[in-house]
Amino acid sequence: MNKPQALIVDDEPDIRELLELTLDRMGIQTHSAENIEDAKALLQQKPFDLCLTDMKLPDGNGLNLVDFIQKMPKPIPVAVITAHGSMDTAILAMKKGAFDFVSKPIDLAGLRQLINSALKLSSPDLPKERRTRNTLLGDSSVMRDIRSRIDKLARSQAPVYISGESGSGKELVARLIHQQSSRSDKPFVAINCGAIPHELMESEFFGHKKGSFTGAVSDKKGLFQAADGGTLFLDEVADLPQPLQVKLLRAIQEKRVRPVGEQLEIPVDVRLLSATHRNLADMVKAGVFRQDLYYRINVIDLVLPALRERSADIPMLTEHVLTKLTADNKKPDISASALAALQQYRFPGNVRELENILERALALYDGNTIEVDDLNLPLVASSSNGDTEHPDYDPAVESLEDYLDGIERKAITTALEENKWNKTAAAKQLGLTFRSFRYRLKKLNMEE
Repeated sequence: MNKPQALIVDDEPDIRELLELTLDRMGIQTHSAENIEDAKALLQQKPFDLCLTDMKLPDGNGLNLVDFIQKMPKPIPVAVITAHGSMDTAILAMKKGAFDFVSKPIDLAGLRQLINSALKLSSPDLPKERRTRNTLLGDSSVMRDIRSRIDKLARSQAPVYISGESGSGKELVARLIHQQSSRSDKPFVAINCGAIPHELMESEFFGHKKGSFTGAVSDKKGLFQAADGGTLFLDEVADLPQPLQVKLLRAIQEKRVRPVGEQLEIPVDVRLLSATHRNLADMVKAGVFRQDLYYRINVIDLVLPALRERSADIPMLTEHVLTKLTADNKKPDISASALAALQQYRFPGNVRELENILERALALYDGNTIEVDDLNLPLVASSSNGDTEHPDYDPAVESLEDYLDGIERKAITTALEENKWNKTAAAKQLGLTFRSFRYRLKKLNMEE
């Protein structure tokens, strides 16, 4: 087999020699350049598998080389060597597309891990965007863009902040980034930060030593250690209390954790992905989320669209969900009017709500075709100016079911009032059969 080829760019002979020796012992052939001009010439002369470049070079900045490599027909992983404490520079490099960064003084164990991860990024026969189509469904332009970005993000070690409404698929996207990355053979550990009692958070994240507190009857590994070599996904990261935010920031920056009751720190190698349905930028302004942690986890942001913003994908999603729910049984047809109703509905609960609606419809339909009445879509009341009222749903305040029931109850009450409590007329105004209208009254305990 041909040896992997690496380009080292540094104007300090001692650093170049250290890197050359380290990579040579790993079976990697190296080529060196002292400046950006020489590095660009080498990149145009022969193919490389990775590049290590210093940030400060005689004829420019290492970021210039990152930009140059990203514009190549087949970009290669590039890691930037930064001065100790230059976290802002490292973050900027990763925003521009750098695979990762190495801080001086160089930790050789960490460097070897980084290089091994970078070399795993070999191009597959089929574009990865195609491979994600069967998991992250949708042919709308916004979903094609999301899949393309997942492909690019998988080729980096940069922390990614995934934002989007509840039910929009944030954990699914995080798993896809992991599965397509060089860490795919290592653990993917997901944790909902809002589900952990505050007093147990430090132990859950960093582990603890036996006897460090009441109930610590044995040593325990934390989530960082469980995800070592792989990916740690922090869902609802906005729920982290401020004391833990400080410790999380240190763990990310130093790539080390200290279990509760332990004196020494333990090195960890994790790719951090985080998500929340809340607006973290607003929380930073309000002083409830640390600005330095926000910038550290939000190196690259990925905004997921709400389902109502890609209604063209609803027929495909509906087909997929019905196939999944019926499994070996015959999948029912769904009428054109029912599909149209789904595409017009705003889905405050997004894809998760679509799944719930279709599961309920399977229990109610006549065994042949799912019709509009079988969907039992929550009704939305019209305001006096003709606009549809649809306040944002916040699961921290109420459950989705309560929220949807409230919308329905308001719409039915409005229709009854406008029709002087004539149920037949109210049902007609709402576009419902009388049978469906009576079902909703009973469900909401609104029968007289």
